[in-house]
Amino acid sequence: MIPGDAGHQGGRGTGAGNSRDGDRGAGTGRAPSSGMVRPGDALGSPDRRTTEDRADRADQAERADRSGRADRAGRRTAPDRAGSRPSGRRQAWAELLRLPALFTVPGDVLAGAAAAGGRPGARTLLAVGSSVCLYEAGMALNDWADRAEDAAERPHRPLPSGRIRPAAALTAACALTGAGLALAARAGRPALTVAAPLAATVWAYDLALKHTPAGPVAMAAARGLDLLLGAAATTGRTRAALPSAALLGTHTLAVTTVSRQETRYGSPLAPMAALAVTGLLTRLLTERRDRSHPAVPPGGPAAGLTTALAAAYAATVARPYFHAALNPSPPLTQRAVGAGIRATIPLQAALNARNGAPVPALLIAALAPLGARFARKVSVT
Repeated sequence: MIPGDAGHQGGRGTGAGNSRDGDRGAGTGRAPSSGMVRPGDALGSPDRRTTEDRADRADQAERADRSGRADRAGRRTAPDRAGSRPSGRRQAWAELLRLPALFTVPGDVLAGAAAAGGRPGARTLLAVGSSVCLYEAGMALNDWADRAEDAAERPHRPLPSGRIRPAAALTAACALTGAGLALAARAGRPALTVAAPLAATVWAYDLALKHTPAGPVAMAAARGLDLLLGAAATTGRTRAALPSAALLGTHTLAVTTVSRQETRYGSPLAPMAALAVTGLLTRLLTERRDRSHPAVPPGGPAAGLTTALAAAYAATVARPYFHAALNPSPPLTQRAVGAGIRATIPLQAALNARNGAPVPALLIAALAPLGARFARKVSVT
C-alpha cells in the first residue's frame, strides 16, 4: 500500500459497495462460490452478485497493481539495499568522484609542459597523478560540504541518498589530498611549490568560497595552477606557461559562473557571457603567435591542427550555451555546464598544438569521445 490508499479504499466503501460492507458488518459474509445469500435479501439476485463479483475483482486488481507500484518504488528508493551490493557501491563512488570528468585532467599537465617548452617525462607523469588525486579530492570534498544543500536540491546524489556515508567522503578527500601532495613532492620541489597552493585553493573553494562572488575566480585559479603544475614538474619553470594558464582559467571561470544557477531557473546573462568568452578564446587560440616566440610556424601543419582543435572546442559548447541563454532552465543549464566541462579537453589539446606539441595534442583530443561516452552513464555535474 502506498500513501493515500487508505483514503481511496475508504471511498470505495460508499455507494454501491455499502451492501457488501453491511453484510460484513453483520458477521455473515458473502460466499460467491456457493451463490448463497441471506434470506430476505432483496439485493441477492444473480445480476447483483455478478456486479459485485466484477467489483471485487476490479478492487483486487487495483490493489495488486498499487502494491506492485509501491514495491517497485521502494526498490528505487532503498539506497542502503542498493548500496550494499558491490556494483551499487561502485556506482555510488563513480557518481561521487564524477569519474568521466577525469578525462579533463591529464591535459592540464601536458599543456603546461608544452607551454614551458619541456618534453613530457617521468616527472610529468608524477604530476599527472598528483593532479588526478587533487581533482578527485575536490570532488569528494565538494559533496561532503554540500550534503545539506544536495538533500534538498539533489537528493539522488550519493551522500543525501545514503549510498555513501559523509565520513567516508571526507576521509577520501583527505587521503586523496595527501596522495596528491606526495606525488608532487616526488616530482620535485618546483612541482610541490605549485601543488600546495593548488590543494589549498581546492579546499578553500569547497569549504568557504563556493557560494561567494570569489567562487568562480577560485575555481579558475585551481585550473590555472593545475596547468602550471605540469610546467613546474617538467621544466622547473612556470613563467612561460602563464598565458596558457590564463586561457584555461578564463574558460573555467565562464563554466563555473554558468554552473551557479544549474539547480534553478536563472538569468540568460551567464550563458551569453560564456558564449562570448568561447568566441574570444577561439580567436586567441588561432591568431598568429608573437614572432619573438614562434612556437608554431605560421601556416604549418601544427597551425592547422591548432585551428581544427580550436574549432572543435567552440563547437562543443556553442550550441548548449546558446540554448541555455534562450531558456536558462535547470536541464538546459546543466547540459551547458556538462558541455563546458567536456570542452576543456579540445581546449587543452589546442593549447598543446599551439605550443608546438602535436602528438600530446592528438592524444588529449582522443580522450574527448571517451569522456562523452562515460558521461552518458555518470553525470559530470
